[in-house]
Amino acid sequence: SSLPPPVLTVFPPSSAELQSNKVSLVCLSSQSVPFADVTWSAAGSPVSSGISTSTAVQQPDQTFRISSSLKSRRTKLTVTGSSLPPPVLTVFPPSSAELQSNKVSLVCLSSQSVPFADVTWSAAGSPVSSGISTSTAVQQPDQTFRISSSLEIQTSDWNTDKVYKCKVSLGSQFSEKSINKSKCPTEGQ
Repeated sequence: SSLPPPVLTVFPPSSAELQSNKVSLVCLSSQSVPFADVTWSAAGSPVSSGISTSTAVQQPDQTFRISSSLKSRRTKLTVTGSSLPPPVLTVFPPSSAELQSNKVSLVCLSSQSVPFADVTWSAAGSPVSSGISTSTAVQQPDQTFRISSSLEIQTSDWNTDKVYKCKVSLGSQFSEKSINKSKCPTEGQ
């Protein structure tokens, strides 16, 4: 074939994953063809389990993009770094109407991202595990992805000026943005 080889980017595990006994590596193949074959090896030996590979997505330049993830229990991993910029985050406060009820929602919008970015929330520095609803990634015209995540909280917590943080991780790279009531003077008091 006279086709050029695809361009590969491998993303290492996130810092949150490294605290557990199982991590994920992600390989993004761009400028490829739809029938390209993705395989993984560890220490020179082929890997056959824990692999999840997407279908090829056609790009405007008529090439294809494929992503493949590998879940591994190995504790020592050597991975090349990412060349993609971190996503751009915007966090929206509750609406004035919401503030009349017992619960309100904060919304974190991640743009210029990739489809497998990980979204987490924290409140006053502690991780939050409930009340979170994160959308699937939506591809944009510039071939990046947009992800939105909402966090439902008690209105009383918002009124006490507790600081909430949205964090979007992509391997070892991340973006984060904080919000609290005193930073939103235009909202209802």
